[in-house]
Amino acid sequence: MVFVTGGTGLLGSHLLVKLAQQHEKITAIYRNASKIKTVEKCFDYYLKSEGKEFFKRINWVACDVLNVPELSEIVKGHKIIYHCAAIVSFARRDFVHMMEINRYGTENMVNLALEFGVEKFCFVSSTAAVGNKDIPEEQEVDENGKWVLTDETSGYSVTKYSAEKEVWRGIEEGLNAVIVNPSVIFGAGDWSESSMKIFKTVSKGLQFYSPGANSFVDARDVANIMVELMNRNIFNQRYLCIGANSSFKNLFELISKHLGQKPPSKQVHPILMGITWRLSVFWAAITFSKPLITKSAANNAFNTIKYSNQKVKDELNYSFYSLEETVENAVKGRLD
Repeated sequence: MVFVTGGTGLLGSHLLVKLAQQHEKITAIYRNASKIKTVEKCFDYYLKSEGKEFFKRINWVACDVLNVPELSEIVKGHKIIYHCAAIVSFARRDFVHMMEINRYGTENMVNLALEFGVEKFCFVSSTAAVGNKDIPEEQEVDENGKWVLTDETSGYSVTKYSAEKEVWRGIEEGLNAVIVNPSVIFGAGDWSESSMKIFKTVSKGLQFYSPGANSFVDARDVANIMVELMNRNIFNQRYLCIGANSSFKNLFELISKHLGQKPPSKQVHPILMGITWRLSVFWAAITFSKPLITKSAANNAFNTIKYSNQKVKDELNYSFYSLEETVENAVKGRLD
């Protein structure tokens, strides 16, 4: 029996598609029932006429990773856990809730896995939990990057680092666990959710691009790697999941190309970005909404960060989708 948290998310839906082709019984917990329909669309998109039959292999159960009594009843009897549930936000007002779900939710899953003798545990962390301080722009950060708390560290990074520590603690207590650290994930899904929002933004027309760079990865790659690591019984390690390092300019040009849009041609100035995020935060405060741009997001737009995927390629002999293939799939696979 396989147990999955975060199955209604972008990565979770791709993971379920992969798992359903290998396992006949899967339990997936959810908080928002309306998102299950998007997962079903994901099955139809990738598996075509067989999608509905494979989708039936999932037993959906309403539960929160913070509800330990209910969670313990559901987890009991499962031997494999994929823990994907998390909140991604760079808004300060979300920090407490993020810490609850990301850290304490992970603590609950680790404790239950130890209590019930779970044989395999895979945790989805993030590149945000891998240190990149004082690394030259031309150098790629690998799994040994040391995380350091600074004034520029985002709240999201703090919560994912804290969550990862819970998994390492579980490993010390005897849990067979492996950690994956994906970069920004793209895939077939709802364009109003998480990282896919950028596709909706570009589809409406985008004039400006920022000079920074980051790492991106296909949701299919992350799901494949997670399942492969578990199937090979590889534990007590972390693996960066990086499809490509790319400038934001190049990314926006690729997305624009596959959307048939004119690519952004103007580089945004740091002063303009500074004014924009401050106005965004101010407007959010007086309208009781979430800011469209936060200080952390603005800073990231000007940073150049590169991560290495060499460990995955060497140890799993794995080949990643190209960034263009990933963008093309995300455009074709719009599910909202």
